[in-house]
Amino acid sequence: MKDNKQKGLASLFITVVVLVFFGFLAYNVLSAGKGNTAAVATSETTISNESGEATEDVATDSDVADEKGKTSKFSTGKIKLGLDLAGGVSITYQTVEPNPSDEDMADTIYKLQQRVQNYSTEAEVYREGDNRINIDIPGVSDANAILNELGKPGSLIFVDPQGNTVLTGDQVATAKAGIIDNNGNSEYVVSLTFTDEGSKAFAEATARLIGQRIAIIYDNVIYSNPTVQTAITGGTAQITGMTSYDEAKNLASTIRIGSLSLELEELRSNVVGAKLGQEAISTSMKAAAVGFVILAVFMIAVFLLPGFASVLALSLYIILEILLLSAFEITLTLPGIAGIILSIGMAVDANVIIFTRIKEEIGLGKSVNESINTGFKKALSAIVDGNVTTLIAAAVLYLRGSGTVKGFAQTLALGIILSMFTALFVTRFIMKAFYNIGLDNPKLYGKKLARKPINFVGMKNITIAISVIIILAGVVGAGYNKVKIGNLFNYGIDFKGGTSTNVTFNEDYSLDRISKEVVPVVESVTGEAGTQTQKVEGSNEVIIKTRTLSVDEREKLNSALAQKFGVDAEKITAESISGAVSSEMKKDAVVATVIATILMLLYIWFRFKDFRFATSSVLALVHDVLIVITFYALLRWSVGSTFIACILTIVGYSINATIVIFDRIRENKAILPRATKEEIINTSVTETLTRSIYSSLTTFIMIFVLYIMGVSSIREFALPIMVGIVAGTYSSVFLSSIFWYIFSNRFDKKLEQKKEDEKAQKAKNKKKKDKKVEINKDSNGAVV
Repeated sequence: MKDNKQKGLASLFITVVVLVFFGFLAYNVLSAGKGNTAAVATSETTISNESGEATEDVATDSDVADEKGKTSKFSTGKIKLGLDLAGGVSITYQTVEPNPSDEDMADTIYKLQQRVQNYSTEAEVYREGDNRINIDIPGVSDANAILNELGKPGSLIFVDPQGNTVLTGDQVATAKAGIIDNNGNSEYVVSLTFTDEGSKAFAEATARLIGQRIAIIYDNVIYSNPTVQTAITGGTAQITGMTSYDEAKNLASTIRIGSLSLELEELRSNVVGAKLGQEAISTSMKAAAVGFVILAVFMIAVFLLPGFASVLALSLYIILEILLLSAFEITLTLPGIAGIILSIGMAVDANVIIFTRIKEEIGLGKSVNESINTGFKKALSAIVDGNVTTLIAAAVLYLRGSGTVKGFAQTLALGIILSMFTALFVTRFIMKAFYNIGLDNPKLYGKKLARKPINFVGMKNITIAISVIIILAGVVGAGYNKVKIGNLFNYGIDFKGGTSTNVTFNEDYSLDRISKEVVPVVESVTGEAGTQTQKVEGSNEVIIKTRTLSVDEREKLNSALAQKFGVDAEKITAESISGAVSSEMKKDAVVATVIATILMLLYIWFRFKDFRFATSSVLALVHDVLIVITFYALLRWSVGSTFIACILTIVGYSINATIVIFDRIRENKAILPRATKEEIINTSVTETLTRSIYSSLTTFIMIFVLYIMGVSSIREFALPIMVGIVAGTYSSVFLSSIFWYIFSNRFDKKLEQKKEDEKAQKAKNKKKKDKKVEINKDSNGAVV
């Protein structure tokens, strides 16, 4: 007993030391952080068929610090914030060709979008006017350094020794720097992938130029002159012989920037302020702190000592989240915050599942120690299945998505892994420590008494009808919007573009003052909310982005600004801009969501050995998404970049809640073999009801506090999430098991019908056989 007490005290001491140590590191991360610079070298290079596995740009950034002051991957610098939270660099390019086609502009924008994600997954690329492209890169403050590294987008050609062009830049699909292992030695390479047209042209050229050089010329400057070693026919190649990773990275960047459909020239570059402003960050931090305190009080009040253990574990979770956001240089934006909030909800959810199980075991009369061990054991499958399905979604969204979708996926995946670690290991470690020091009274852990099953199956017609009516109302609302405003939804600037107005004020306005004084004047002209503003650093210039304004509206806005603030109306300039969320990004998000849903379906099918569980989970997920979309249509909430993050948050949250109920159904099917499906469903949903309510309530608390305390743009994001949480809870409790019930009954009826058909067929065959025997009898009744 004494040994156990000493072990418990030692465990608690370790917990406190770990919290203090990592908390100190997290404090430093939130305070500041600096990076280093790196040099660039040139060397003799060769080009050959691609061989070996090369690590890409992202994989080797941990070894190299760049010119922008980015910290190395595993350092502890400050957390990088996106354009919406901290601002960054805004660069405007203009096409050399005066009247480029829409197709070429769209292709160039998409390629630039893929390219600037090397700086940040949250970078935005959008069209301005007829022949301009604007790039906003968050987390950086040196426009010249970005321009030097990004390079001037120009003409790229591959030239043979005779001066003939054998390949043009637009025939190169990708160019990535990396490192390969060459007989134990690291070798720096650039891996190239060609388009179909480029593959044919390069194969023909390299077949006749073996042993000769092909110069890579960009804006009349030779950047590399590799020797051809063999005919390259597979559509991929590697340039080798570089002396440093930086050299390989710079060459890859040059090739990529030169492979654009259009030749570009720099028009202007600015350092811009945050879209949401410092107020958004400070209010979000305060809201997070208040939300955490309320959450802590709730967990302790409901779950007593285990609740206190979860608060300590959750504190470590948040600290580690801060450290890893910095270590992996994840750019944090509003959608990224969505991923963190969802993962916090799942971290609490895992603890709720465990503690509810422990209460059940104590209610059955087991000892505290046995209840703790059994509770963790029984909760494991639900926690693992729920987190793995969400992790699958995060992985697909990161690999297939772009822009804000990638940022959301990164923070979500990181949070899921941390939440599983803290719930399954840290919480258990702390609870064992409490038990060992003598806190073994069952009253400290709570007891869950058996509850009479609620007849959820009997309510199925009502609950399904409620959902159908709400979704149909959304369809009607979308149709009304189409007639009234020309679109099914109220698409924001990020989706449909608008007008960007540059205004130079007579004094330096703060973002807070802009929000309070300038924005109302703008919205009095536009007649709608959703105005975005950014300050240009080092000047009194402010960029105002609104819906597309007519000529009359532009003149009216200019007059209003001149009258109210005394600005020179002649110096106000306006350009039409495209949506920052391009059609390709929307397509990427949709494709990624579909793939993720299919993979989640397959995983659930594999884990539950029943396709009906998988289809029911996905159907409940679709229901939740449709409910949220319905509210977007009916209330005309602005559909912008945060819309994607909201829908993805609901997808991750909904599937996790449903799996917990299905896990209990699977368990009860095994221990109640003689029970009917109705009894199993009613018992399972009733047993998990408090868990469903508590889990949703804890997540709802965090979002609700964010909604109450946040700025308007934060509220626009928080409100749909709250609707999604309610919809997810409703579908998990009232619909998901009913879907399984309906599918099971249909399957059973088909199976029963098949058995009846087989039985009837056997009877029919027997009757035919008996009739044949009767016909073959002689007059005495003997069989002939």
